[in-house]
Amino acid sequence: MKERYYLVREDILPEAVVKTMQVKKLLASGDVRTVHEAVEQVGLSRSAFYKYKDGIHPINQLERDEIVTISIDMEHRSGMLSEVLGQVAGEGGNVLTIHQSIPLQGIANVVISVEVSRLNEELDDLLDGLRRITGVRKVQMIGQG
Repeated sequence: MKERYYLVREDILPEAVVKTMQVKKLLASGDVRTVHEAVEQVGLSRSAFYKYKDGIHPINQLERDEIVTISIDMEHRSGMLSEVLGQVAGEGGNVLTIHQSIPLQGIANVVISVEVSRLNEELDDLLDGLRRITGVRKVQMIGQG
């Protein structure tokens, strides 16, 4: 059976589904230590929680749980790569891989894979921030998945 997804406004969901999401948030935040504590706090049965827990997720988690590959042409000078990586980290990105070419005519190309599921802003804001770094000549997203 193929999985299907729907975007549904919270106020039309059954109460048990909404409370399941509340339980998941409590568990994720560390405000409670056990499922038992969480379901008691929100007034939901454990069986209802286990019935719905794998089927409901916040939409921002689903849409942003991804990895992008970014190609960056930059001037070959000391500290450039560090500045780029600092910008990515500062925006909440997690660098997974780095490949840097040998500089030609004073320009080096770096390709980085970045987990963007926890970005502070939108992906476009990260790319724009990279473009604003002095010495960065070109920033291009070359893959997403």
